[in-house]
Amino acid sequence: MRDFQLPGRSAVFADQGMCATSHPLASETAIAILRQGGSAVDAAIGAAILLGICEPQSTGIGGDMFALVAQPDGQIIGLNGSGRAPAGFDAATLRAKHDRMPLYDVAAVTVPGAIDGFCRLHTDHGRLPLDQVLAPAIHYAETGVPIAPRVSLDYTSSSHVLTGRAREFYLTDDKALPVGARFAAPGQAEVLRRVAAQGRAGFYEGEVMQDMVASLRALGGTHTAEDFANTTCDYVDPIHSTYRDAELIELPPNGQGATAMLILNMLESMDPQDDKMSAARVHLEAEATKLGYNARDRFLADPDHVTRLDHMLSKDTARDLAALIDPARAMPDPRAASDNIHKDTVYITVVDRDRQAVSLIYSIFHSFGSGFASDRFGILFQNRGGGFTLEEGHPNEAGPGKRPMHTIIPGMLKMGDGSLMPFGVMGGAYQSTGHARFVSNVVDYGLGPQDAIDAPRAFAEAGELKVERGYDGNVHAALADMGHTLATDFPPIGGAQAIRIRPDGVLEGGSDPRKDGIALGY
Repeated sequence: MRDFQLPGRSAVFADQGMCATSHPLASETAIAILRQGGSAVDAAIGAAILLGICEPQSTGIGGDMFALVAQPDGQIIGLNGSGRAPAGFDAATLRAKHDRMPLYDVAAVTVPGAIDGFCRLHTDHGRLPLDQVLAPAIHYAETGVPIAPRVSLDYTSSSHVLTGRAREFYLTDDKALPVGARFAAPGQAEVLRRVAAQGRAGFYEGEVMQDMVASLRALGGTHTAEDFANTTCDYVDPIHSTYRDAELIELPPNGQGATAMLILNMLESMDPQDDKMSAARVHLEAEATKLGYNARDRFLADPDHVTRLDHMLSKDTARDLAALIDPARAMPDPRAASDNIHKDTVYITVVDRDRQAVSLIYSIFHSFGSGFASDRFGILFQNRGGGFTLEEGHPNEAGPGKRPMHTIIPGMLKMGDGSLMPFGVMGGAYQSTGHARFVSNVVDYGLGPQDAIDAPRAFAEAGELKVERGYDGNVHAALADMGHTLATDFPPIGGAQAIRIRPDGVLEGGSDPRKDGIALGY
């Protein structure tokens, strides 16, 4: 139990239904939909689309989504709602100008897949009419939402990427919105009214589609009406891996869930550290992250192009990689070390009274995505194509009609005591490491959802190790002595939400204090 004399947050307990999101209005909306008789899918959709108004830098209808849905009978289904590069995409043209995929270029704009995914989920698993599910998001898009503190922080740090009409839609007097300022998106309210009335056709056909296509082509894009018409989500079989006495469920590529499994498989082959706050634990996770992300960047891609997934998920591969880790010294080059072995986002979880459980993640990739918005309706386009590589022959090489490798991953954890826990971690590339850290906190150290989320984080990325201030100075010093280059200035590492369905039926939820959100139950 936490020390109630110190700042902190209690876990939330309820028995009828629960949600956890990164914004209070979205959490309240999800609970209201559940109370109206909606399913967990209805509530997750309503809250997710509202988050595009509450956190416009993080997500929106111009992005992608993925979901895991656990049915009351125990079946877990997966949905891939990620879009593809347009049919006219030409990697050779980009290679003539760039060494790597540009992030803030119309070439990085893949066709939005989220609305198709939401509509499919609602058709197959919703209980309430779509207009009722979307009513809160339409209301707040029209009237506006006051900017929350963490949203304001992200707004200020990333609004410079906005360009053209996007600056008019998302800034006031060409400046980032401060805390308490009201963000409204009446153009998106109109789009959502059309989706509410017409389903996916309200987005992928007619005036909304024409606005997106014309805007992208004016920027030099090759996007066509056919690219939008052909956009379709896919039901997929989740992938499974064990970690000690627990089972982790993730989506297959093009997401990076397999990377979380590889990191955990490496950690499983080593003894857990007695002190969950030790420098030794941070070091081992950092080294496993380096090796895991190196494998991710080699192998993960569009599902039709992945050939080494079994290799990544193999316990033998993980043991071989873990043997490369020096417990006392940081690894300078994970790719060279492992050559002989390897020949801004929102997350939502909802559980309803019938114990349907949803783990859903929804994103425009980088904060404010591509920085481009459609001219009429102000739909902010994702830059998910930045997840491609321009390396010829690579499985993830950019190409027409392909899905790029994605960072966003919803997760579920079946625990040894019979609990089921839908969970997710926001934070771009951090998400695989974040899944591994969360699972280890729960399984190795017995933490509940809120404590597992609250615990300090570290992340090895781009040659540096980010270590949050929740670790004391001795840990920082010890890591530096091991050869890690410590980052000195970075935002909070990610965010997370989780709900544990306990064996006795009680729901226990947690929401990350690094964001503005809350868990709510009834």
